[in-house]
Amino acid sequence: MFEFIRTHSRLTLGFLLLLIIPSFVFFGVENYSRSTGGDNIEVAQIDGQAITRAEWNQVHQRYVERARRQSPTLDVMALDTPEARRDTLDGLLRERVLLAAARDLHLIPSDARLQRQFQTDEQFAGIRNPDGTVNRELLALQGLSSELFAQQLRQELAMQQVLSGVTETALAPASTAKLSLDAMLERREVQLQRFDPMVYRGQVTPTDADIEAFYKANDALFRAPEQADIEYVVLDLAALGAGVVVPEEDLRKYYTENASRYTATEERRASHILIKAEAGMAAADRKLAKDRAEALLAQARKSPGNFAELARKNSNDPGSAVKGGDLDFFGRGAMVQAFDNAVFAMKPGEISNLVETDFGFHIITLTAVRGGEKKPFESVRPEIEAEVRKSLAQKKYAETAEQFTNTVFEQSDSLQPVIDKLKLTKLTATVQRTPLPGASGPLVAPKLLEAVFGNDAVRNKRNTNAVETGSNQLVSARVVQHTPARALPLAEVKEGVRDGLIQQQSAALARKEGEARVAALSKAPGEALPVSLTLSRVQAQGAPRSVIDAVLRADPAKLPVVTGVDLGSQGYVVLRVTKVVPRETLPGGDAQMQAQYTQAWAAAESLAYQEALKKRFKAEIKTAVVAEAASAALR
Repeated sequence: MFEFIRTHSRLTLGFLLLLIIPSFVFFGVENYSRSTGGDNIEVAQIDGQAITRAEWNQVHQRYVERARRQSPTLDVMALDTPEARRDTLDGLLRERVLLAAARDLHLIPSDARLQRQFQTDEQFAGIRNPDGTVNRELLALQGLSSELFAQQLRQELAMQQVLSGVTETALAPASTAKLSLDAMLERREVQLQRFDPMVYRGQVTPTDADIEAFYKANDALFRAPEQADIEYVVLDLAALGAGVVVPEEDLRKYYTENASRYTATEERRASHILIKAEAGMAAADRKLAKDRAEALLAQARKSPGNFAELARKNSNDPGSAVKGGDLDFFGRGAMVQAFDNAVFAMKPGEISNLVETDFGFHIITLTAVRGGEKKPFESVRPEIEAEVRKSLAQKKYAETAEQFTNTVFEQSDSLQPVIDKLKLTKLTATVQRTPLPGASGPLVAPKLLEAVFGNDAVRNKRNTNAVETGSNQLVSARVVQHTPARALPLAEVKEGVRDGLIQQQSAALARKEGEARVAALSKAPGEALPVSLTLSRVQAQGAPRSVIDAVLRADPAKLPVVTGVDLGSQGYVVLRVTKVVPRETLPGGDAQMQAQYTQAWAAAESLAYQEALKKRFKAEIKTAVVAEAASAALR
């Protein structure tokens, strides 16, 4: 029992940190909105209350920062697009609607309900202290105070209650589920013949006139995109840190002040014998349990080598008894407090006095100790230097960022002044309006690319304004040479034009012959096609979606049915659907898929209910304002 609780606590802690806390991306929005200022443009409205552009920006920034912490290698520029920002606003509006519904339905959890939920729900076991309070240090690791955590939990429970009446009562009738599963799993026997354009390429001999006509009709396919050769400078922590000199004494001081970080966590291995005596046990029974524990303690001290055998025969902790009481290695705080205190006060080989906890009486022996060693300064010096350098660079960044921004603006005819002032490195690149394949870092930032192709940068060759392309990163660029989009001369792209024309004409020949084959089969229904397959939506066997759709669209009452599917540049497929085959019986029956169908049904009803709530509470997104705001955010 004791080992199970210890193990379960660890699993719960991991689950909480990985799933529960990160899910609070948008919750607590009201807390955010109280402190917003600046841009008060209304981007949405719910129940007469406005959602401002400032609130939207703040929530989106929190979302980006949370994503960055969870996935350090993530390119956050992918999250700073108009589409991603619109998704943020949609999520914010949905939550405001659900909170409005919760208030209207009086579903906001009371303090007592919140406390009961926290103390009884196993998902929070990992952040509960022994006295039932929240572990503030663990919350701080996630950037949360206990007050904000409580607010987020209250809002989450409220929103869950609004939707639970729909999601937890969804009923998908068996007959409806069967029809849907039949449509998904139904199989059909089919014969087919494919007409591949590659077979017809030898029959196509385009003339120069044909090539020129195709070139003129498809000029958009043969254009060189607009591009610019640029020079640019990047101000970020790496650039600032490169010039930071860290004195040796500062590194040693940092090492001393943060000694715990460079000390391996001490872990101890113990075995125990538990005699159960749970809270609420009658006093007489509790005395009997204690007497038994004391007798076993005497035996253990008399014959320490028989401790494992005593545990196997007498311990009431089924998880560890079978292992001779062994609890393996654990760190400080993994066990209940009294047990933990006893183990970390013992010496290896020592047997404790009786230790009383809520589970009963424990006899403990300490079998091993590991960890606790401090790493030498020289072994962690590079790590310390990198951290100190980064810390100093962060302190310097705010002041330097202002100098960078002012210099590239005030001396906009060259990047050299800012390079000289801040000791930066000039970089060069060729860019287009969309990121080039293989591009990375600032060169994929939409804000920077838009600035590079702005009128002032292109026409006047001025520096772009300082553009924020990432956390603690500013970039300014200057166009050295601009090349507008242009049609490529036919002579330069003639081979590509010729190949495109041959591909088009080959596909047309394949389609023509395929259609002729369909017409012939309609007159000779008994003639076989070269390939026979059994197809379904879950057994496509490599067939394109359009072919599967055509096979299943055939009227079972009119089989055999002959039809054709035009695959465009991939050719043409002739089909004869001959037979409907009963669907396969799934391993274990349909129960699992029926459950998934019910979940999908519940999700659909939940979405419909949320749409109804939006209408009820007059939720509206100001589409024109949002489009302008999202575009402005990228400038």
